[in-house]
Amino acid sequence: MRILISNDDGIFSNGIQTLTKRLSQESDYQVYVVAPDRERSATGHALTLHDPLRVEEVSLPGNAKGAWSTTGTPSDCVKFGISALLPEVPDLIVSGINHGPNLANEILYSGTVSAAMEGAFLKIPSIAVSLAGYGFTDFSVAAEFIARLLKVLPAVKLPGQTLLNVNVPAIPASEIKGVAITELGVRLYDDHFDKRMDPRGRVYYWLSGHAVEESREEGTDTWAILNQMISITPIAFNMTNRETLKTLTDCQSLFGLLEDFVHAVNEPQSLKERP
Repeated sequence: MRILISNDDGIFSNGIQTLTKRLSQESDYQVYVVAPDRERSATGHALTLHDPLRVEEVSLPGNAKGAWSTTGTPSDCVKFGISALLPEVPDLIVSGINHGPNLANEILYSGTVSAAMEGAFLKIPSIAVSLAGYGFTDFSVAAEFIARLLKVLPAVKLPGQTLLNVNVPAIPASEIKGVAITELGVRLYDDHFDKRMDPRGRVYYWLSGHAVEESREEGTDTWAILNQMISITPIAFNMTNRETLKTLTDCQSLFGLLEDFVHAVNEPQSLKERP
């Protein structure tokens, strides 16, 4: 099985190196790595369109078949790796191990999840994995869990354009209380911008804040982490609200508004004559 690994913490971060080393120990895996040359956290699904992408081959611990750093975003890395670097399309994409959680609504900002989402766009089974904490720096537990998850993944038959978002509690393996299949919770932040002054007297701003509210509803990813459980959340990028779609379709006044609009556009004078 050919595996492409990427992340948003950068190619020299401990998380991606631990994951690469662990997965490349499996004799039936061909592991490739394409990741940013520096931290690219919270870049979302950004792509580099107005600057050239520069690529450099690097050496990582383990037995990876190839590893490259790029000046691009996590999504760039996956797209470019598949299109230009790997000898064949990978069978699986794993993004991580991120240092810090990727839970609830914050996945929309996450470079880690977006790298996996790029694989999902291409109908390649994809996994995003995060160590859900900052003080704990042992990535081996998360790497081992992913290695074992990959063994059972074929039985899941993950549908196209869907990824698995995995968050592992930042605690020793002996303290983990189980695995939960979850849905996305809610995580709200008290975002604010610190106003500062640079040495030349120019004002600049720095975004700061921290999570102030997390859903504790059973079955959510935030609940699982709070209860020291590994969360596995299936994510699809089709965000159409089906319930509202039906409401809008049944709304007669909306279609009446559209008819008036078309009439006004085709007969501008009638629009001017209205009070």
